[in-house]
Amino acid sequence: MAEISEILRKIRKIELRTRGLVRESFGGEYHSCFKGQGIDFEDFREYQAGDEVRSIDWNVTARMGHPFVKKFVEQREMTVFLVVDASASGILGSHLQAKKELMAEVAALFAFSALQNKDKVGLILFTDEVEIYLPPRKGTGHALRIIRDILFFEPKRQGTRLSSAIDILKHAIHRRSLVILLSDFISQDDVFNSLKTVSRQHDMIAVQVTDPAELDFPDAGLVCLEDPETGEQAEIASHRGQFRQHYRAAVGAWKAELESQFRRLAIDKIDLSTDREYLPSLHAFFQRREGKRV
Repeated sequence: MAEISEILRKIRKIELRTRGLVRESFGGEYHSCFKGQGIDFEDFREYQAGDEVRSIDWNVTARMGHPFVKKFVEQREMTVFLVVDASASGILGSHLQAKKELMAEVAALFAFSALQNKDKVGLILFTDEVEIYLPPRKGTGHALRIIRDILFFEPKRQGTRLSSAIDILKHAIHRRSLVILLSDFISQDDVFNSLKTVSRQHDMIAVQVTDPAELDFPDAGLVCLEDPETGEQAEIASHRGQFRQHYRAAVGAWKAELESQFRRLAIDKIDLSTDREYLPSLHAFFQRREGKRV
């Protein structure tokens, strides 16, 4: 019973915080950046000075004896997919919260913003296979289910294969959607080969969540490490400066390659870390995105 209470408390805490942020600023930024998927014909109306001549419907004009134009409205509703990495590396959290918890809160922020804008939200939770697929729906209960699954679902697998989630987006989701991909991108497969096709099919945003402990190895002497995804163990002489230097170089090269590939595929990227507040990074992303639209 105590465990259920703790689960509900965490979900409620995230709901209250993210709903407040949506009302204050995030919801408006979301609305400005993500438009609908086109326009729908609504009705005809009489031509007015200043209307585009190209909008005149000549068949109706001929029948009525004076010019009529077609009236269109924006098709506002979108489909949003939260594609969330549930692999074992998400349990790491050396500062404010675990990567898994940070992903859940950011996913909730996008989910409630989408629902406020009358968009549908779906969830793909993956490890080295798809663990959960929730079809896009509306409603607060659906958003809370998404938060609960990201935080507390116990996946069957431990590893990471992004291609397992991408296959659903590529072959089963035919309507162009907004895809928010939350991961640390420490994957066992070729991430960018998987993303190449689907990034043209959908509007995709990559949210990379990292922890400082995995980016810069501390001097902790002789330590035994275990990969949470594979169970593989290794003994590391972390007190050796040469080892830490090589480690930082390898991490730097990995991050540079990620940045280069995301730019090549024209996928917007947001960098978040468990040791700092995520809102400034999200606001900066929306400002950049708005700048591209101008």
